[in-house]
Parts: sequence; C-alpha cells; structure tokens
Amino acid sequence: MQIFYYDENFMYTGEDVIGEYEEMPKNATDVRPEGLYLPEYDEKKRLWFESASEEYIESLQPPEPEPDITDLLKKQSALLSLQLARLQADVEALKGGGAS
Repeated sequence: MQIFYYDENFMYTGEDVIGEYEEMPKNATDVRPEGLYLPEYDEKKRLWFESASEEYIESLQPPEPEPDITDLLKKQSALLSLQLARLQADVEALKGGGAS
C-alpha cells in the first residue's frame, strides 16, 4: 500500500510503500495529495489542501517566452501594408475616383 507522510505541521514530507499487513505510521495517510504545490493534511477531514499562497504559486510558473522576431516582423509588415492601402484609397478618393 502506498502511504504519504506529513510532519508535525501536517505538511507533506514524502511517500513510501508498506506491506498489506503493516500498521500505518502515526504521521501518514493513504490519501494521495494530487495537484498541490505545498500539500497540507487535515486529519479530521482526511484530505490534503493547498497551503501555498497565490504569490508563491505564480513565482513557480515559467516566464512568458520572448516573442518570435519573425512573427513580429510579419505583423508589422501586414499593418504597414494595410496603412499603405488605406492611404492609396484616400489619395484616389481625393483625385475624384482616379480621373486625372
């Protein structure tokens, strides 16, 4: 059976496997802590909960990747092409529809 240990503050400290007939240690449970950054155990409710602050969790997230220079240049080129097309349309409108 897989067991999960906690310390005197009920914070997760690791896991182990014990035999089917071995006694559960006092500071362990068979409830698995899943998807938590800093698991803390509640003996009365027999569940793990998240004890990490939002700031701590955010600090563990990887930084946003730098934008790809090629993608940035493509976007800039598309915007400039759009601006040029609008300016050309404005010039044609001022000329009276293209008649010179």
